[in-house]
Formats: sequence, structure tokens, C-alpha cells
Amino acid sequence: MNRTHQNPLVSKFASSAAHVTGKLLVSAETGTWLAEHFTETLSEMKSLVDDMFLSGVNHVFYHGACYSPDEAGWPGWLFYASTEMNPRNSIWRDVPALNDYVARCQSILQSGKPDNDILLYWPIYDYWNDPTNELPPLKIESQQIWFENQPIGKTAHELWNRGYAFDYVSDRQLQSAKVIDGKIQMSGGTYWVIVVPECKLMPLETFKRLLALVQGGAKLVMNTPPQDISGWGDLEKRRAEFKLLLMTMPRGGIENAFVIRSSFGKGVIFRGVSGNDSYPVQTIVEPEEMPRDGLSFVRRSFDGGWNYFIVNRSETNFDGWVTLGRPAKSTVILDPMTGNSGVAVTRQSAANSTKVHLQLAPGESIILRAFANEEVKGPAWNYWQPSKKFVQITGPWNVKFIQGGPVLPADFQTTKLASWTTFADTNAQAFAGTAKYEINFDAPQKINKRCFLSLGDVRQSARVKLNGKDYGALITPPFRVLVDNLKPKGNVLEVEVTSVAANRIRDLDRRGVPWKKFHDINFVNLNYEPFDAADWPLTDCGLLGPVTLTAVVLEQPASAGN
Repeated sequence: MNRTHQNPLVSKFASSAAHVTGKLLVSAETGTWLAEHFTETLSEMKSLVDDMFLSGVNHVFYHGACYSPDEAGWPGWLFYASTEMNPRNSIWRDVPALNDYVARCQSILQSGKPDNDILLYWPIYDYWNDPTNELPPLKIESQQIWFENQPIGKTAHELWNRGYAFDYVSDRQLQSAKVIDGKIQMSGGTYWVIVVPECKLMPLETFKRLLALVQGGAKLVMNTPPQDISGWGDLEKRRAEFKLLLMTMPRGGIENAFVIRSSFGKGVIFRGVSGNDSYPVQTIVEPEEMPRDGLSFVRRSFDGGWNYFIVNRSETNFDGWVTLGRPAKSTVILDPMTGNSGVAVTRQSAANSTKVHLQLAPGESIILRAFANEEVKGPAWNYWQPSKKFVQITGPWNVKFIQGGPVLPADFQTTKLASWTTFADTNAQAFAGTAKYEINFDAPQKINKRCFLSLGDVRQSARVKLNGKDYGALITPPFRVLVDNLKPKGNVLEVEVTSVAANRIRDLDRRGVPWKKFHDINFVNLNYEPFDAADWPLTDCGLLGPVTLTAVVLEQPASAGN
């Protein structure tokens, strides 16, 4: 999957199959064709992994971790299509930070059970009935045709954007559904309602099963029944049975401005007056409000509460209250990137629902553990409020290339941070690896020993040390870390920046060095054409900054009020 095809709602087909059938692990080959060879960053991989988790996947494995003998040289043996997650790729140096993140997320997402409220029926026979295509493909690269442009895609986006948790369900899977106490019971979980998007054709057995489930007590959202049955076998007999079933369906019902509610046996059929599938759903299921603030989520239940994986998919910082769709007496926040955790500040709203205060930078993610009846005790989660003003760290930077190839460029000193490809030693234009930036500075006035250290523009990951204390690796924007050992005078900041390998592979192709020695289709680019990086522009590498310090205060939000 590359960036163009990155769509959690498509990946959700895999997790839905597991959820409704009770499978515990949902695995995904992750990172294939994320971007062009040797240009992929750990930040992009983290973003892709987040989309996998949001779709319900809870077991990722990287595509392209190829073995290569030492005598093969650089870049070694490679798979023709992958993110090149192997030790020869320069980004491998900071992969442990990504792996730790993935491990923390998966330890939570593989526990408990999925907690989705809605079964969303996929009317696949409408798509298969296209007379212009004998065998319509369901390729990931053609999802615009078979998903986005179909009613299933429209309804899925509608539910997703409004904060509803759902699983897709197929015709065959519906045959095993049961109704217990008004809820739909699948072998893998319990659901409140079945939603049927606009549907022209439907198998007779599916239509019969839907009506039987409603008569048994289920809730069904179906704005209009199918127009006809699918298939040609014994058509007239089955069509006659279908018409009889249509006649049994209620015509009227209790109506308001948005929804028509019709009793049918022990259950209810809901219709949206405006044709909007989510209007009837909101009378049945409580949505999560997070998507209104640009936050995406996946929710799982455990004995005594719920785990939320939450990502800020907007382009702005989020610092505020969100209302949970499940009741909670207390909540705990885990930052899966750092391993830090603490009891979150919550408050009860007038509607007896739980609000929790979250702070998330764009692209940032957290795990929220919500306890239904337990008052969790422990260290509080730290809510840091930065000053609106920052101070730039200036002065001479000493730069030393410490790891990579083909050769280590010469050390240099600079007062202006820029891509290392712009500096004097032209060897840097072919280099892929790590350079260490070091600067000595005095703390600005009004900046305490505890503050935000921001690296600015980093190409493409960085490890940070301040006064000998290791603050770990930063692999995603905003490349910011809270430091707590700033001194008034004589601070030493060390930043080890690791680049992608694009410029090194560019250099090989510009010099005509033969390195593509593989079987099958040899080595191709993102468009499955012969790979050639000779004409690539130079990729910016290193610490571009500006590097800044921002004063912060520890400010716990008030838990009282609505």
C-alpha cells in the first residue's frame, strides 16, 4: 500500500472479517510501496501503522526485511517492491523507536475484544452486476471504483466521520447471525443494529434473513428495500417469493423530521427521511464525538472497561475535552511512543457521560484506558502548557558524520542549519547515514530547566542528548521533547540525525554502478517500471532547524464543571 491507497476504511474489510467470526489477530503486510525505494521515512511508516490500527488491524509485519550476505555489498539483496526495512537502509538505525511504539500499541490492541456497535452490509451484487465488466476487479489501487463510488463507501465514510464504530458484514456471514435480547449476535461479538446502504440487488436468502432477524427483535436501518433479487437461477419462483416478502414489510411508522420508525415483529425497521443512513443510527447508538475535533479512534472492550487508540488526524494541535461514548469512572493515558503514562483528568457532564482532557499534536497518538467502575489511583498525567514565545538556540554547530556511506564526509562547523548536501564536502551529496550535531549554549532568561526542546525541520529522524542525558529517538514531527535538565550556563546539546538513503542510491545510478542483480522482474519503481534514480533531485538531509526552547508550565485542567 502506498500513500495514495492508504485508506483505513478499505483495510477495515480484513478486520471486519475477523471481528464478526471471533478471530483474535488481524495481521497485515505493512509498508509495501509506502513510497519510492530509499525515500521512505519512519514518520511515514508510523502514519501507515496508525491507519492500520485505526482500521482494526492489531498485528503488523514489515514487508521487505530481506536477507543479504555481506559479500553482496550495498544496497545488498532487495525485494523489488518494499519499504526496504533492512539493516542496509540507513533509517534502520532508529527503527527500534518505531518497533517499541508498535509493540506498546499491539500489546493493548491484541487484548480484549473489538467493541463495534454496527454491522454494515456490503451490497456486493450491485457491483458485480455491472454489464460493462465481466469480472470487476477489487484491487486496492482501484478502490475508487469498487468502494468510494459505491453506496457502501458513502455510508462507511458517513458513519466513520460521525464517530460510529462498525464492522462490514457479508451475505454469508449474516446467515449465522442470531438475535439475543434485541441485539444481533455474531460468533465474534454483539451489535446493536444492521445498516443496509442503498441496494438495488440482494440475494433472496439475505433478504429473508434480514427480515427474520428484525422479526426476532433486531434493529435494521434500510432506507429502501432492494428492487430485485440477484442471480438468474429459478428466477421467477424466487422473484415471486421476494415480492411476497416485500408485501409483509410495514409501510408507515412513527415519523419525525429525520427518521421513520416502523415496528416489524419484535424488532424495528428505521428509514432516514432524507436518505441519510446515519440519522436513523443516532436514535439507536451513541457515537464517539472525537471525529468532530479531527481525532480518529478504534475502541476495544476489556473486563471492566474500554481501550481507545486515538490519533490526531487534523493539521492543528488539539488541547481540550472529548466526550467518551462509553461511561467511565476514571481513565489512564499511555503515550505509546515514549511509554509514559498517568491518570487523566476527567469530569462528568450533565448528561452523565464522561469527558476527558487530551493534548495531541498533529499526527500524535495515545492510548486511553477507560475504567467503567474503578477509580484508578496513581501518578497524574502531566498536562504541559507551552509559552507562546520561544527562543532559538544559536551559535556554532559542530557537525561530525559518524555512521553510513559510501564514505564519511569531512567534519565541519556552521552557524546556519541547512541540508548537509549544501555544504563544502561534495561527498555529503552521496551520503546516507548519521551525522552528529553538537552545540554549547547558555539558557535564555525566563527558561527554566524544564522546557520543550524543538528541533524544527529534521531529515529524517534524530536522537537527542542534553547535558549527557539521553532523551531517545524522535521519528515524527513536531520533533519535540520535554527536557528537564537545562542549566543556566554551559549546556551541551547533541543531536544525531539519520537520513534516508535516496542520495546514495542516486549516486550509484548517476555513476552507472551495477547493483540491480535480481531475478523475477529485477528492480522496479513505484509504477512498476525500471528503476533509475539518476535524475532524482538531491534529497535534503540533516538538521535544518530552527532549534528552539519553549518555557512550559504544568497545568492540570479543572475537573469540575460541564
